[in-house]
This record gives sequence, C-alpha cells and structure tokens, in this order.
Amino acid sequence: MSDQNSKRDIGESYSLDNMASDGTTTLKIGQSDASGASPYTINNTTSSRWRDFKDSFKRCEGAISLNDEEELNGLTDIEKANIITSKSPLQRKLKGRHLQMIAIGSSIGTGLFVGSGGALNTSGPLGVIIAWSLTGLSIFCTIQAMGELAVTFPISGSFNVFASRFIDPSVGFAVAWNYFFQFLVLLPLELVAGSMTMEYWHTGVNSDVWVLIFYILVATINFFGVRIYGEAEFAFSFVKVIAVVGFILVSLVLACGGGPTHRYLGATYWHDPGLFANGFKGVCSVFVTSAFSFGGTELVGLTAAESENPRKEIPRATKQVFWRIIMFYMISLTLICFLVASNNPKLLGASSVDVTASPFVIAIQEGGISGLPSVMNAVILISVISVGSSSVYATSRTLTALAEQGLAPRICGYIDRAGRPLVAILITNVFGLLSFIAASGKQAVVFDWLLSISGLSSIFTWLSICVAHLRFRRALGVQGRSTDELSFKSQTGVVGSWFGVVLNTLVLIAQFWIALFPLGEAPNASGFFQSYLGFVVLIIFYFGHKVWKGNWILFVRAVNIDVDVGRRELDIEALKEELLEEKRELAMKPFWYRWYRFWC
Repeated sequence: MSDQNSKRDIGESYSLDNMASDGTTTLKIGQSDASGASPYTINNTTSSRWRDFKDSFKRCEGAISLNDEEELNGLTDIEKANIITSKSPLQRKLKGRHLQMIAIGSSIGTGLFVGSGGALNTSGPLGVIIAWSLTGLSIFCTIQAMGELAVTFPISGSFNVFASRFIDPSVGFAVAWNYFFQFLVLLPLELVAGSMTMEYWHTGVNSDVWVLIFYILVATINFFGVRIYGEAEFAFSFVKVIAVVGFILVSLVLACGGGPTHRYLGATYWHDPGLFANGFKGVCSVFVTSAFSFGGTELVGLTAAESENPRKEIPRATKQVFWRIIMFYMISLTLICFLVASNNPKLLGASSVDVTASPFVIAIQEGGISGLPSVMNAVILISVISVGSSSVYATSRTLTALAEQGLAPRICGYIDRAGRPLVAILITNVFGLLSFIAASGKQAVVFDWLLSISGLSSIFTWLSICVAHLRFRRALGVQGRSTDELSFKSQTGVVGSWFGVVLNTLVLIAQFWIALFPLGEAPNASGFFQSYLGFVVLIIFYFGHKVWKGNWILFVRAVNIDVDVGRRELDIEALKEELLEEKRELAMKPFWYRWYRFWC
C-alpha cells in the first residue's frame, strides 16, 4: 500500500502542525468539517511538560539583585535591602486557609507535647501555668506587632528585615542568622524525635531507616514549592488541632473521674507534691522551654511575601494566635497539671527528643484508656514531620533574604522560575543529614550543644519584632504620618510592644541567672554555655557585622526610616478611602458580626 493510500484510509487527510508556542505538537487526523476543525486531535505534551519541569529550575528572570548598578546606584545598604526584598520573585500562592492553619497549628510539636513534661517536673503545676501564661501573653502582643508590619510591608525575610530597617542593620544581621540557626538545628532534631517516636511501637527497625523516610518526606514537601508546603501544613495542622481538642475532651472526663479507673483526682497533685517543684528558681528555669514550645508562631510573618492577599489574610491569621494560645496551650496544659504529678517517674530526665516522657501520653496511660496512647504518639509523629517541614521553610526563606541583602553568599539567594529558593532549600536539607546520628547513641549530647547555639533565638526574634514595631510607630510620628494609613493596626498597640520588650528582657536576665547558677547543680562552664551560648553567638554576629560594614550607629534615626518602600498599596490616599469605606460597612453589621471580626 502506498503512502498516499494509507493517508486516505485513515480519514482522507492528516497533518502535523508546527510546534505551538507552548511547545506542544498537535497531530490532526480525519476530514475537516465546515469550520476547518479536525474531528480528532492528538496533543503530544510529554516533551513540553518535561521541558517545563527542567526550565522551572532556571533562575527567575527579571529579579533585582545587588548587581543591578543602574537600579541601585548611589543608594545606601539599607535602601538597597528595602528595594530588593520588596521585589523578591517568591510566588504568592498561599491562600487564606493556609495562613490561618499555619498560625493555629504550625509550631505545635515536641515543645508542647514533650517538652512540657520536663517543665512540669522542674517547676510544678503552677510554675508551668505561670511560665506559659506570661510567654503566651508576650507572644500575643508580639504577633500583633508583627502582623501590623507584615501587612504594611509584605517583603521577603519579613521580621528579620524589619530589624535591619527599623532598628539597626547589625541587629537585623545578628537576629536573622540566629533565627536561621534555630530552625536549621530544629530540622534534624525533629527527624530524630520522629525516629524515637516509632520506638514506642517496638518495630525493631533501625532508627536511621525511619529518619530516612521522614527526611525524604520533608524534603519532598518543600521541593515542590510553597503551594504544596501550604497544603501539607494545612493537613498536618488540622490533624494536630483535632487531636488537641480530642485530648481536652478526654482529659475533662478523666479529671472528673469518668475514665476506666473512675479515679477522681481533683486538685490532688496541686497539694501533693505541691504547686511548685523548685520555687521561684524552678519557674525561671522553664521560661526557655515555654519559649521553645511557642517557637514558630511568628512563622506566619514569613509567609506574607508568598500570600495571595496579605492585607486580608495576615490580620485573620494573626488573630488566630490568640485562640491557639488559649485553647491549645493553656487549657491542655492546665488539664495536664491535674492529671500528671510533677514527680511522676516517667517525667524524670525528660528531654526534647525523649517522646516517652510526653505528659499527654502519660495522662492517657494512667487514666486507664487503652489504644489512645498509640493515637497520641501518632499525632506526635505527625507534629514532628510538620515542624520539620516548617523548619526547611523558615531557614530557606531567611537565608534567601540574607543573600538578597548581601549578608550571605550570593548563590543562597537563587530563586528559580517556580518561586523556590532552591539553593537555600538544598543547604537546609544537607544539614538535615545530621539526623542520621539517631542510631549512634550520642544524639542527646550532640543536640544539647546544637540547641545551645540557638536556644534563646526565639526570644531574640520576638524582642526584635517588638522593638521594630516601636521604632516604626516612632518614625510615623516624627515624619508627620499617622496610623490611619495602616490597613491593619496592632490590637495591643505600642503598649503591647513595650510589654513584649520588658518581659523578654526579664526572661533573658532570668536565664542568665539560671545559666550561672543552674538548678540543683554547682556552677560550671559547660552548663553556662549550654544555657546561654545563644547570647554569645548573637553578640559575636552583632559586632562582627559592625566591623565588616563599618556600621557604628546604635540605631537608625526615626527621621531616616523608610516607611514607604515595600508597600503593596502605593496610593496612600486611596488606601485611606478604602479603609474608611470598610469601617462604614462594618459599622452597619450586627453586633455579633463585629465582635466576630474583631477576634477572628
């Protein structure tokens, strides 16, 4: 059969179209109808999809960098940083539901589920309540301040850049690198905690096998971009929220004597062994533990640069933090204090990677409920994967922002066409390989020293956010501007930020005292540096930056602070009109709706 006959046999005609602009090749088969369209088409998109996948790893074009002499010529370092971080090519793919769930449950992990056990043993029930209450109140004020800044300036690096912009570049440099180290260390810590969680079920599998599985899962989530991270965090946080709510309900039943053992405990453990385990010093010693458990709450600020509509979504996510503090921390921990004695032998020697000392699991076990401890351990497992994934997100975005400002190797600022800070993600994942010491038996020693580098990092970060907010408000006043041009204002205002500054400063002083004179031990250099090495590192970075850049100012003067670059809404007058209209519309709504919008 000739080629011409073959052509007729399959429908009179066929044509191979030229390659389209998107790379697809279309094969049309059959007789054309009156409109000229063919009844059958075969689209060969495989090669196109593969090429798009490969091309997505290429550097994003059009992004401003420190090499753009024409764009940045004659500007100061602060002005360059403000412009570059405001024009970062990170993709805005996080929706409101992602941000709200990240705010509610992103950092609920071993700090709450496991670390609270050691704190209960050290400080007693009332000590736990005091430490977590004060820290929670400070966090609420801090996140309100961060929300105001992040909504006004949804830039790459968020609060790490705010410290440079509104306080001093040396402060921003030191705080950002400490924050980077905090989450860099947290990744292997959580992977090891995950492998230890699996030991609860006596699988007999080598710990490093589980580390490998969790490592691949965490790396994959972040490798596929911010949208997948958002969806994964939404699912993980949803499970954690449901678990904590379920635990609260079960705990209420157990506390009232409705469990299988029918034991009515009441306030028994508050009388024996007592309200405090080690007096005032015991309370002071657990503030860092409470800070560790709240660590990551500020993560919603980093998402501002990748959210679809930060003006609408960040305020709602910020307000969710209040409910998270009340329900998922204060209520659950209060119930724990009624169900688990502070001198319970299972709490002795509890550490951040010892999941067997979780007071949540102990409470259910001693309540006589079978099956639920396994469920709670499964939730802890999900939590460590979630926090591990958030660690990769936090470190990669922080390192990218540092590179964009010229404060880290330039290659670390590489963002590909899919909006992924690819090099920063790879660096974080390479450091995560440290988690494979899980089977060595030396993990506790290694992680104690790693955590000492960044153990105070959350407190430094929160302190810098509050100070940056105060400096921003000061700059507005000095420059004749008002808060009317802000689409979201901190509900706690400058008073809340001052409270955050004072409390975080007092915590640092208390921790210095504990580091010098540790609880139940003689003063020693090793114990001091394990408790306070983070402050030493911060000081080294601070003065190191001043020597490097020749920056000897104490703080940026309010009159010189830039309060415009990086704003999403450039027309301030139009924004004011829009805000007034929204207020008028809200005033016409029922009281219950206005009350809901205020708190949620």
